[in-house]
Amino acid sequence: MFRVLLSMFVLVFSMTLFSQDLVIKEKLINPSDEINNGSIEVDVEGGTPPYQYKWSNQSTPLSSNKAVGLTEGISYHIKVTDANGNTAEKDLKIKAESITENFNGFFTPVVAAMGSVLFWDPFAAVGIYDPVVYTSKDLIFAPEWNADTKEVFTLKEWLVDAKTHVNKGDAIAIVNLSNTGDIRVNAQESGKIKHLVKEGEVIYDPNNKEDVIQSNAHVFGEIKYDNPVALTLPNGDKQTKGIPFIVVWLIAGAAFFTVRMGFINIRGFKHSLQLARGKYDDPDAPGRITHFQALTTAVSATVGLGNIAGVAIAISLGGAGATFWMILAGLLGMSSKFVECTLGVKYRFINKEGRIFGGPMNYLRYGLEKRNLKGLGKTLAMVFAILAIGASFGGGNMFQANQSFKVLAGQIPMLDGNGFYFGLILAVLVGIVIIGGISSIARVTDKVVPFMAATYVIGAFVVIGVNIDNLGAAFNAIIDGAFSASALKGGFIGVLIVGFQRAAFSNEAGVGSAAIAHSAAKTNHPPSEGFVALLEPFIDTVVVCTLTALVLIFTGMHEVDGLSGVQLTTDAFGSVVSWFPYVLAVAVFLFAFSTMISWSYYGMRAWSYVFGRSKRNELIYKVFFLVFVVVGASISLGAVLDFSDMMILAMSFPNIIGLLILSGEVKKDLKDYLGKLKNGELFVRQK
Repeated sequence: MFRVLLSMFVLVFSMTLFSQDLVIKEKLINPSDEINNGSIEVDVEGGTPPYQYKWSNQSTPLSSNKAVGLTEGISYHIKVTDANGNTAEKDLKIKAESITENFNGFFTPVVAAMGSVLFWDPFAAVGIYDPVVYTSKDLIFAPEWNADTKEVFTLKEWLVDAKTHVNKGDAIAIVNLSNTGDIRVNAQESGKIKHLVKEGEVIYDPNNKEDVIQSNAHVFGEIKYDNPVALTLPNGDKQTKGIPFIVVWLIAGAAFFTVRMGFINIRGFKHSLQLARGKYDDPDAPGRITHFQALTTAVSATVGLGNIAGVAIAISLGGAGATFWMILAGLLGMSSKFVECTLGVKYRFINKEGRIFGGPMNYLRYGLEKRNLKGLGKTLAMVFAILAIGASFGGGNMFQANQSFKVLAGQIPMLDGNGFYFGLILAVLVGIVIIGGISSIARVTDKVVPFMAATYVIGAFVVIGVNIDNLGAAFNAIIDGAFSASALKGGFIGVLIVGFQRAAFSNEAGVGSAAIAHSAAKTNHPPSEGFVALLEPFIDTVVVCTLTALVLIFTGMHEVDGLSGVQLTTDAFGSVVSWFPYVLAVAVFLFAFSTMISWSYYGMRAWSYVFGRSKRNELIYKVFFLVFVVVGASISLGAVLDFSDMMILAMSFPNIIGLLILSGEVKKDLKDYLGKLKNGELFVRQK
């Protein structure tokens, strides 16, 4: 007994004496002045290998001792665990050196703070549902498959019977690739096998249109888990699919206005087309621009890179089914545009010089004042104006210049590295237009918008026409994906939110920006401009966004991983017409250019509200705006652009509060207007 106790004492003493605590030694790397390219590499001393590395950076795997693509100036946390469960933790930061790195490092936590508000999930917060993404099965995919494959995949043999329990790593099937040969497939997780394809049957044939279109067509089996398993990110954090508050706010508002206005988005569509065509244009009505010019100015601000890159990202995340929810959200958004643009005209101010000041700043302040809510109105109007100024410099300016340069440089190699000169040229072109004010902007947009929209639409129809055999498969994929999405696409709720989110972000219905442009329209009847405005979400989302989605689905590009949004869309067009990516690059430039000139007007009106209505103040704003064009095209701004883009979404908070309060007033005005229309009391232009 004594010897046993002595042996145990010696063992414990020796472990204490010779074991070492884990010590983390780091190597911080900042290779250049570019943002978000820092890296941290760690070495661990002591403990027992192998080590697990838990990084706060979610894209770094648990097995990696090196994290890359890090933001300079931001603190990252690492926790190392050895084979015996011993741990060591450390906070590490790569020093920001360049001006852009310091700006990016400053704005990154600001963006995170804004995101925590805009993308906060109210339903998960009160425990209505669990936002963690769980799956009860693991899909078994054809090995070495990719969206561009030319191989025919055939299930040669099942190595295990159906409903058999297998362990992770067990051999379960042999798949034959027409060019490569046989490949053995192993179980990625433990559970019961389910056969979806019989031995000798084709799993995936690239010549079969339905296989190309259908999401996850290369699945040939499932492994059903004993218990649901939470999907995880590379660093081990659980995946979540929340319902962002900003999306709920925008869509709920749109649904409310749709019902409140008696489904004006549907019953008013015909009249809106008549107004846009100029049937009711009164040349003597107050205002500066026609209904059509107001429409094109507002459309030019919304139709842009989001319709090309944003939709591609949404479809790759949510699958084909996201298209259905995107269309529905666009239809609902038409009602929000009707309400805000009716109010924009009703509460506009026209000075002695004929200059027009309108938009949410006016109806929030004076509309709510009329309802004895003066304090609330002034606060909401000022918050909206400040957000609109920031949004115009960022999302409406720098982001457009930055992304249009990248797209053009990708097609025209000589532009690479010459962002400053590109920015100067772009600033001159923008300056020539915006110096002339809303009339000059409208004259450009009413020519550029129809041209760029027609170019894009024709190109999309060409791609769809060439792949017309895929029509049935594509729409089946959209409907099936909308209501029975797989866990890998985030489930039903995930697909719905992705579709709604893309539509809400793209058409800006409820944001209030379009009301600024429409307030300059020549009309005696505010609801008439509301009718014109409801066409915008239809054009932006129901037409342009949907066509982008269909191009991606018809060509099978929605199944491609690892490409940026713009590149996905470009490749989809290029798969049919080899030279069309060049045309698309020009279209992207025009989209960006038209967005910038329209947002310059939005920002200028917000600037005038904050700093005073004078030509001097407007000139100061225009100079700042043109400087930011050059800045946006010249350097990478990362979180600065994310911050300013979020300001566009944040504009919806004060705006929708005002719209909800004033919706009864709009409904009454609509009733009066429809009465005049029915009785023939409106001005009708003679042919």
